[in-house]
Amino acid sequence: MKIGIIGLGRRMSNLLNNVLYSVAPEAEIVGLIDPDPEAKSKLRPEDQARVKLFNSVDDLVCGAKPDALFLATQCDTHTPLAIQIAKYDIPLFLEKPVAINMEQAVALEKGFEKSRCPVLVSFPLRVSRLCERVKQLIVQGTVGRVEHVTATNYVSYGNVYFDTWHRNYPVTQGLFLQKATHDFDYLIHLVGAPIVRVAAMSSLGRVYRDKKTLVGAPDPYSNYLEQIGTPEEGMNEDSSSALIEFANGAKGVYTQIFFSKRHDRRGAIISGHRGMIDFDWYKDRIDCVHHQQPFNDSFIVNEANGHFGGDLILLQNFLAMVRDRKVASLAPIQTGLESVYACLAAKESAETGRFLNVRQVGQC
Repeated sequence: MKIGIIGLGRRMSNLLNNVLYSVAPEAEIVGLIDPDPEAKSKLRPEDQARVKLFNSVDDLVCGAKPDALFLATQCDTHTPLAIQIAKYDIPLFLEKPVAINMEQAVALEKGFEKSRCPVLVSFPLRVSRLCERVKQLIVQGTVGRVEHVTATNYVSYGNVYFDTWHRNYPVTQGLFLQKATHDFDYLIHLVGAPIVRVAAMSSLGRVYRDKKTLVGAPDPYSNYLEQIGTPEEGMNEDSSSALIEFANGAKGVYTQIFFSKRHDRRGAIISGHRGMIDFDWYKDRIDCVHHQQPFNDSFIVNEANGHFGGDLILLQNFLAMVRDRKVASLAPIQTGLESVYACLAAKESAETGRFLNVRQVGQC
């Protein structure tokens, strides 16, 4: 299996070294595009010896003839590079977010309308065993019809979005696109319907502040960092929340907080007239409350590897797609577009203070 890599940063090197090599020993990295001339040093010695460096997608495809492509560059280049790949009949592992603005998202949708390129979007939460068990419980009728979701993401490592390249707002366009894209995707998956309307708000520059704004005595409630931007010029948010409505009538609320320390929570409460399902990836736990029964149920789901086990399942699915074109993607390009359209609407709603309808896949 010959693999081409476009963007060999921390995310891609982790996937290769911690997951891919262990489940696909036959994999060979044969082509690489990366602006860092030392990037190939992150590969195994045998791959370093054989890999060829290229400057463009066309050169990589024609020169290395890969069986599969991994695209994990910085966020603002996901769309233009994916569109170039769309003309080839080569399976693509596409890192999220698939786009950072509406122009890119619409162009990406149009670029893949008639493409034969099979895509797996990097959404590991939806395929984690815990999420799939919750999906099974919903399908079995544990809550009845899903009426409401309450989802939270307390990020104890939130400083990474302010002291690494993620602080570069022109590249990332904020944390709805960077972080909530995962959560909106798993909520869409569990509820079984796309998000159609949002109302959002965000908090900027209160906890994380740019050092250039420091005048006089520092605010003891703020963390001052270099070059993270300001609310006026654009920056990542300290926290953000959204009211969400799904196409099937279910409603919900989502909150993400990036200044939480010593406490992680990522999960949701799914509610219906028959019961509630409360789950948390960090606890590996699912609790079911039955409204019409005199007992509750609890499950412990043991996960492993990156993203609560989801990375392993994603890679297994992608490798199966490469080996057999009849294998369906567990997160096709439509999932990436549904999530990014909802995230873009949430971002605009937070900026304007308005309820916004979410663009739906197929409106091009």
